[in-house]
Amino acid sequence: MLFSPMTLGELELPNRLVMAPLTRVRSGNEGIPGPLVVEHYRQRASLGLIVSEGTYPSHAGRGFPGQPGLVTDEQLAGWANVTAAVHAEGGRIFAQVMHAGRVTHEDTTGGYEVVAPSAIAIDGETRTYEGKKAFPVPHALTAEELPGIVEEFVTASRKAVEAGFDGVELHSANGYLLHEFLTPAANQRDDVYGGSPENRARFVIEVTQAVVDAIGADRVGIRISPEHNVQGALELDAADVRATYGHLVDALAPLKLAYLSVLHKDPASELVQDLRARFNGTFLVNTGFGIVTTRDEATALVADGHADAVVVGRPAIANPDLVRRWREGLPVNEANPATFYTDGAEGYTDYPAYQN
Repeated sequence: MLFSPMTLGELELPNRLVMAPLTRVRSGNEGIPGPLVVEHYRQRASLGLIVSEGTYPSHAGRGFPGQPGLVTDEQLAGWANVTAAVHAEGGRIFAQVMHAGRVTHEDTTGGYEVVAPSAIAIDGETRTYEGKKAFPVPHALTAEELPGIVEEFVTASRKAVEAGFDGVELHSANGYLLHEFLTPAANQRDDVYGGSPENRARFVIEVTQAVVDAIGADRVGIRISPEHNVQGALELDAADVRATYGHLVDALAPLKLAYLSVLHKDPASELVQDLRARFNGTFLVNTGFGIVTTRDEATALVADGHADAVVVGRPAIANPDLVRRWREGLPVNEANPATFYTDGAEGYTDYPAYQN
């Protein structure tokens, strides 16, 4: 079943393997995807769906050096080359829209103020253009500022579609801005966007509704990562996690999104499968950063009915022809982590396809 076709929004996918959004920092200081980025995505067009690396919707939302954006005309022209190349190979591609929130530094944003739900810094360091620096205390967004952030997501999503993307994935996972509103570790507001699980889910729901209104539900997916506990986004109270994400998914379900993508170490868990039942739509799973998804695991997740499709990261990095290799039971290349966040073609576009 992993290699059978499926419907996602208005798209017909030839298989149920989805390329995860993968940070690769190859877009230079100006955040412009160049020919190397075009080639990287083109090579992987046989995957059922490609989700791009996280793209920032505003300069303040930029999380790290080399990250591409959806802001300037030059960035959009670069992405138009990417989407054209993927489509020419018969592929499908969504843009992941990612506001970094407090997971950044003003040396990375170009002096733009770092923002978050509350003025709580992450304990740790971030890579900037000036080297590693401690995460700053972010500016706590006021209620009056939040509609402007919503508009950033809407504008970036519209621009993504204009640049040829088949849709967008809203990044509400891994400790970035939307996730920061969900987790009590980052959100200690005392207004209608903080406190209860319902209030903490409110901003994510508002962003999603606004993007759906702008580009259509069939073009919108969302990614969440309950209990992933990275980048200071700690979710250690199981009852609170169930309440928060249950309320979020209950509110998203009537929108009829293209998909819900859940990153969790145990996709078959009661928590994840309860979210699937609540969503009652196309459901993607990903086992997480620290675990490399195998062919057998991916096959079982679909065959056992735990997901409609499986999101894979490192296997897609190392094998541009992953679909063929897994379908035919061929040997696979191993990914080289030393080249994940470097410059140039090595470890990016030079992984070979299988040779008979």
